[in-house]
Amino acid sequence: MGYQFDFSDVLAYWPVLLYGVVITLELTVFGTILGVALGIFCAWGRTNGSKTLRIAVGLYVELIRNTPFLVQLFFIFFGLPALGLELSAIEAAILATVINLGAYSAEIIRAGIEATPKGQLEAGASLGLTSIETFRHVVLKPALARIWPALSAQIVIVMLGTAVCSQISVQELTYAASFIQSRSFRAFEAYFIVTAIYLGLALILRQLLRLCGRFLFPAQRHS
Repeated sequence: MGYQFDFSDVLAYWPVLLYGVVITLELTVFGTILGVALGIFCAWGRTNGSKTLRIAVGLYVELIRNTPFLVQLFFIFFGLPALGLELSAIEAAILATVINLGAYSAEIIRAGIEATPKGQLEAGASLGLTSIETFRHVVLKPALARIWPALSAQIVIVMLGTAVCSQISVQELTYAASFIQSRSFRAFEAYFIVTAIYLGLALILRQLLRLCGRFLFPAQRHS
């Protein structure tokens, strides 16, 4: 007799799945807001900061972009306590997500900044704006408009990457799937449903980011 599919045993754990969705979204929201803010600061630092700041930001970006997210997560959760900084699993996951997205978004945003026409910078200077005011009012918004599709794609990747946070017992979707299959012995059904949920979340998030782009940058067209 072949394998008999039965999703009812898995769906009986819907509160666990729902909680996993909530935690996944929590990691994504905090990681996106703080990570993009960090990315903007780092992009500014690499284009307008002092030599020391440019070097420091460059080292941070290269370190994060050339090491696995899982290793970064383990370092924060298991390594930092040795230095006296203990974080809960969810705090470590949020911090790791912020640091990771910050590095990747910094390079994406920097590409948009460096594509700013020099005429716009000269116009800002002629109006008597400081370098920070010019960056904020003249450079940043057009730069974000140019790179919004790429930044949106990176945010979706980060959302999917939160799956590894289950390795430190953060109760997000992948943790929920592992928990459910260990109780119901329905591994195929558990991971099939969670895969479908991840797919739905990614599609919804991509569409929300597209709508945000149209609202924030109405003069730009986003694919």
